[in-house]
Amino acid sequence: MNEKAPKHPTMWKLNQSISGGDEELQDNLLDESEGLCSLSPLQRIYGFAACLVAGLLLMFLSLIVFAKPIKFALLFTFANMLAVGSTSFLIGPAQQIRMMLDPVRIYATAIYVGCVVLALICALWIHSKILTILAIISEICALIWYSLSYIPFARRVVSDMTIRLFDTEI
Repeated sequence: MNEKAPKHPTMWKLNQSISGGDEELQDNLLDESEGLCSLSPLQRIYGFAACLVAGLLLMFLSLIVFAKPIKFALLFTFANMLAVGSTSFLIGPAQQIRMMLDPVRIYATAIYVGCVVLALICALWIHSKILTILAIISEICALIWYSLSYIPFARRVVSDMTIRLFDTEI
C-alpha cells in the first residue's frame, strides 16, 4: 500500500475501485462490506434465535388485540418482518436480498412485500377494519407461498393439491 492509502484494507480497496482500480475489487466490494460488521457463528445463531422468537412472540401477542384490527395489523406485520428478517443473521443481509430476488421467488417476494405494504396502508392511512383484515389474510397467504419457495417442489405440490381439491390452480 502507498503512504496515502487508508489504513483499513477494505477502505483501501474502496479507494482503489473509486479511483479506477481493479474491476475485481469493485465486484467483491459488496461481499467484503459484510465483513466490516461480522459476527461470530454463535452470535449469528443468537441473533437469528432472538429475532425469530421475538417475531413469533409478537405474532401471538397480536392475537390479544385481534378485536382492534389496526393494532393487530401493525403488530402482526412487524412480527412477520422480524421473523423473515431473522435469517439475515444466518446468511447475511446481502445474501438474503439476493435470495429474495432470485428468479424462482421474485414474484412471491413481490407479492409478499406488496401485501405487507397494503396491510400497513389499510391500517395506518385508510383506517378500514375490513380492508385491514383482508390485507392481513392476503399477507398470511403471501408469506406461506413465499416460505414454500424455499422448499424444493413445495409450491408444485400445493398447486397440485389445490387442483385436485378445488378443481382450480394457484
